[in-house]
Amino acid sequence: MSHAAQAKAQYNLNKLHKRLRRGVGQAITDFGMIEEGDKIMVCLSGGKDSYTMLDILLNLQQSAPINFSLIAVNLDQKQPGFPAEVLPNYLSQLGVAFKIVTEDTYSIVKEKIPEGKTTCSLCSRLRRGILYRTAKELGATKIALGHHRDDMLETLFLNMFYGGKMKSMPPKLISDNGEHIVIRPLAYCKEKDIEKYAVAKGFPIIPCNLCGSQDGLQRQVVKDMLQDWDKRFPGRIETMFQAMQNIVPSHMVDKTLFDFAGISKDSALAFEGDTAFDKPAVPSVPVGFESDDETMIPQQAVELV
Repeated sequence: MSHAAQAKAQYNLNKLHKRLRRGVGQAITDFGMIEEGDKIMVCLSGGKDSYTMLDILLNLQQSAPINFSLIAVNLDQKQPGFPAEVLPNYLSQLGVAFKIVTEDTYSIVKEKIPEGKTTCSLCSRLRRGILYRTAKELGATKIALGHHRDDMLETLFLNMFYGGKMKSMPPKLISDNGEHIVIRPLAYCKEKDIEKYAVAKGFPIIPCNLCGSQDGLQRQVVKDMLQDWDKRFPGRIETMFQAMQNIVPSHMVDKTLFDFAGISKDSALAFEGDTAFDKPAVPSVPVGFESDDETMIPQQAVELV
């Protein structure tokens, strides 16, 4: 690679790193994810998302105004061919504290789930229980998962299409057993940015052969739909994610969130009104549209944001 090409590659990597770091830092601030003295258990699967999460958290740790510690945890589920040495070698080179937990969940899943059926649900439940137990053993105050913005959007549509709920992945929550706080520091980060960053950094990616390679999963169908929209309608993904942060209960249909029965002429100004017979104005540029090339951001989008 020529010197000019190397310089350009480094420039692009620095730009990408800043964007990811800014997104993680903003999510941490917005949702109070990390506090003074926290011991954060970073769940490391060997995929691009968790590698990126650990990398950015390590970087933020160096300049954060508060003190917190990190410990990387990987669950070796005894999948056939799993390269057990990859993560220990990588983490040792980084000088990061880590723990490898070995549990043969693979055999349990293969025994319980008929051939051809998706294994994700049972695998997730088993993995979740083991990680909660490990967090307790380590004295971790937070559990960090590598789900990003696109995961959250996919979950929203999965719940709408198949579960009949307007529900997604929260950026911060209490664990199922009520004993842990789970955080998703990549909540504001785009999957395509994470993919580029993982390639540029040369993370030693470990594919999931148990469930990640199964075809026809509902999540993959939704992922393909969103990626198609992103290509054909630039800005649509950003606008949908902003919509998840700007919910207007009075303009939905959930009577448990808004007292529709109690509406009267006197209460009309107490909530966001409606023009009733007029069509709502639609911006010419999607709200939240953001080009990878900052010089290409339309002026209308800048004004709207």
